[in-house]
Amino acid sequence: MTRSTERPAPLSFRHRHLLGIDGLTRDEISGLLDLSESYIDRMRQKEKGSLLLGRTVMNLFFENSTRTRTSFELAAKRLGADVVNMQVQASSIKKGETLLDTAITLNAMHPDVLVVRHPDSGAVNLLSQKVDCAVINAGDGTHEHPTQALLDALTIRRRRGRLEGLIVAICGDILHSRVARSNIHLLTTMGATVRVIAPPTLLPAAIEKLGVKAFTDMRKGLEGADIVMMLRLQTERMQGSYVPSIREYFRFFGLDYDKLGAAKPDALIMHPGPMNRGVEIDSEVADDIGRSAIREQVEMGVAVRMACLDLLTRSLRDNLGS
Repeated sequence: MTRSTERPAPLSFRHRHLLGIDGLTRDEISGLLDLSESYIDRMRQKEKGSLLLGRTVMNLFFENSTRTRTSFELAAKRLGADVVNMQVQASSIKKGETLLDTAITLNAMHPDVLVVRHPDSGAVNLLSQKVDCAVINAGDGTHEHPTQALLDALTIRRRRGRLEGLIVAICGDILHSRVARSNIHLLTTMGATVRVIAPPTLLPAAIEKLGVKAFTDMRKGLEGADIVMMLRLQTERMQGSYVPSIREYFRFFGLDYDKLGAAKPDALIMHPGPMNRGVEIDSEVADDIGRSAIREQVEMGVAVRMACLDLLTRSLRDNLGS
């Protein structure tokens, strides 16, 4: 594990945007995690730097997300950037010309980085093709949420010292989860074994093609797991009924100490939030300070986003000779 006081080796990153984990190399992921590690002390000391002084970071959220937007805002401000938050009502924006019109408008404002969350998969990618600045995907539809996967990986690596060789069980609403997809891409690239656990109605077809093993029995899926990553039921993305009832769902797929007993005795518990206590996770398990890394995940999010902003604006600083 890289110590937070050490400076990471120069990172070769060949991408203009961060739109997903899919397509990143193992070295690029490791480099991003090392760079994130170097920002942890600065983040904890609330030290405001000047790396992005004079730069503008625009948070463009077509979906509500106080947690992620605030994390990006803190990260940008601690690097000295000017931050503009644009909360766009999802009902007034649709894909197609409207999104492209938005891109034209944003380009005229000359931001340096756009942080975009959108309810439609692929919308952030489309936007990135029409603007001149760097774009970070803060979650698009059911596609990807790359910074969440990076902060999850950083949390695991700090707790376990590695990612390779670990057994990670991702449990819950896999079908609608962009967090699950980004984590699957990242963890399998880094040499972890990934299992997904869900009712058959919440498992995507052919999920095994992503290099994971699927389980519909939670205890079997958790056997010997090093990491248990729970996901919330994304009812806002569901059309129709995917589970008989919340009570039945918790009975078979909610994480409690009884089911957790199938995992390794020191298995780490994670959740990207927001949690639905008593739906996908029992409160006692979620608040177990000896097993749960949920609060640490939130903290690592700021460091990861500082690293991403740093990396994607390096060419701007290089052009100015700074």
